[in-house]
Amino acid sequence: MAGTGNKNIQAKLVLLGDMGTGKTSLVLRFVKGQFYDNQEPTIGAAFFTQVLSLNEATIKFDIWDTAGQERYHSLAPMYYRGAAAAVVVYDITSMDSFERAKKWVRELQRQGNPNMVTFLVANKADLESSRQVDNEAGELYAKENRLLFLETSARTAQNVNELFYDIAKRLAQAAPSRQGGMKLHSRSQEGRRRLFCCSS
Repeated sequence: MAGTGNKNIQAKLVLLGDMGTGKTSLVLRFVKGQFYDNQEPTIGAAFFTQVLSLNEATIKFDIWDTAGQERYHSLAPMYYRGAAAAVVVYDITSMDSFERAKKWVRELQRQGNPNMVTFLVANKADLESSRQVDNEAGELYAKENRLLFLETSARTAQNVNELFYDIAKRLAQAAPSRQGGMKLHSRSQEGRRRLFCCSS
């Protein structure tokens, strides 16, 4: 049971990766429990909030889902600056998206917060028959770069909640212990959510 004085943590989380890797689908599956076959590409970035209640803390995620198109790349630092967690996504059916994910990882390592919880996520695990990137390749790259690794499927919901709960647990463990603070309200896993597009 959560104590009455458990920690309340507001955490900025950013999703990075190539266009079409399923970043928005992962967030929508987590926040709304929904999946759309024809998800529109994100313009600039989309913003969602979600609250997770753990035994040791209540985490309010401010989630920035960034656009994968090259023309928006220069905006990315605005979103990952100050982030407590980053999820770099690639599509297991696209070697190009895996190579692009490596570029995002290098960029985060150069400019990001060194204490950031960073996951490398191999999405579209339901498309096994079209796989181009072996699980072992993703795991090895993650290990070499001190990243956490998970294979997910936004379509089937495989490992999607596990991904965000794992991030929440790690942030709760890393946060300094403090009593009280602002109570974040969460009736259910749904949480509050907003979605808007950003003009540059």
